[in-house]
Amino acid sequence: MTDLHDLSSARDLLSFIGAAPTPYHAVAEVAGRLQRRAFVELDEREEWSIGAGTKAYVVRGGTIVAIVAGSNPPSRAGFSLIGAHTDSPNLRLKPVPDQTNHGHRQIGVEVYGGVLLSTWLDRDLSLAGRVVLRDGQTRLVDLKRPLCRIPNLAIHLDREVNTRGLVLNPQTQLLPMLGLERENDAGVRALIAGELGADVAPDQILSFDLCLYDVGAGAFGGDRDEYLFSARLDNLASCHAAIEALLRAGDAGKTTRVIALFDHEEVGSQSAAGARSLFVHGVLERITRSYPDAGSQPVERAFAQSLLISCDMAHAVHPNYADKHDKQHRPQIGQGPVIKLNANQSYATDATSHAAFVEACREAGVTPQYFVSRNDFPCGSTIGPISAARLGIRTVDVGNPLLSMHSCREMAGSADVEPMIRVLAGWLGR
Repeated sequence: MTDLHDLSSARDLLSFIGAAPTPYHAVAEVAGRLQRRAFVELDEREEWSIGAGTKAYVVRGGTIVAIVAGSNPPSRAGFSLIGAHTDSPNLRLKPVPDQTNHGHRQIGVEVYGGVLLSTWLDRDLSLAGRVVLRDGQTRLVDLKRPLCRIPNLAIHLDREVNTRGLVLNPQTQLLPMLGLERENDAGVRALIAGELGADVAPDQILSFDLCLYDVGAGAFGGDRDEYLFSARLDNLASCHAAIEALLRAGDAGKTTRVIALFDHEEVGSQSAAGARSLFVHGVLERITRSYPDAGSQPVERAFAQSLLISCDMAHAVHPNYADKHDKQHRPQIGQGPVIKLNANQSYATDATSHAAFVEACREAGVTPQYFVSRNDFPCGSTIGPISAARLGIRTVDVGNPLLSMHSCREMAGSADVEPMIRVLAGWLGR
């Protein structure tokens, strides 16, 4: 395992998360890291010219796919793929958000994904996302400062909350307070326009995808910095591991390397940019057919020789709720990557993909952990089964252990960051 005094990868992860309050910002941060390493952006609307050694990426909304083309055609060498997702459960603005109530200006929000609602109370929240302007531009925006808050009800007005539990109505009790009511308030559009600059008037904003997020920076915790406390660890930690592994793997080998970071996993991946779409299939097909010596039936042959590592965070055993885990499958924070299995295919891992990841761990000097759900608890899922079914590519589901999953602030292990990168980079670099 990584020495707790060597936490440079964990520090970089916190920096990565801080730059990515939304999927669109995550894509921009990944693209920036790729550009600094001489990757070029491809346009889906144009013809692509891809050959051995090509380093490129393509963006569709909150999804980004990066490639390093191998020296051998994919029809002969296949693809080495890593998948993760850029989105996290949160609260998102409705298209007509402005409202007033008892002297306060509030904003209407919609729950995105499986949010632990109570964790969003009493947080200093800001707004970020993308804005589409009348001239056709799509601009990123991040207000960065504490802007709004959803305050708890005082215990004096709900004496039984600690014994009965807090149950929130997401329609009526999750309305953030933006400010005190005042005359002639121009609303959220004016606020966003002001952030975009003097050249943008509120009526130039045609639409937006805006998310609330906790402005608190990620931090190390524990008496030896063994914990990471941060928003959006699920699943920006896996996106960070994937992209750093790709950059660390070095020059192109025989096999084409692909990193696919998807949007909309938290809501089922059913979108034009999600894992259920044909986006990645199309990218892989275009790469495969670009090689002049691809031969006949190249796509089918390429997929049959490929492996996808689906990287998403895993459920660490909670010391206060250890009985929620199968007693033989209790991943611990600080003990490295977790292989996730489910006989009913909520995870796509099978014996052959499982073995491939175990071997990659062995080569990197890492011992994997395992997670299998209890038989009396339903199992969650990932992009793994979706991508496996869509592409017909062998897949293994893995991830680093996490606590407080789907909370506004989550908790992971600082010593787990580097081993996952090392395993993925070693596997890509073979």
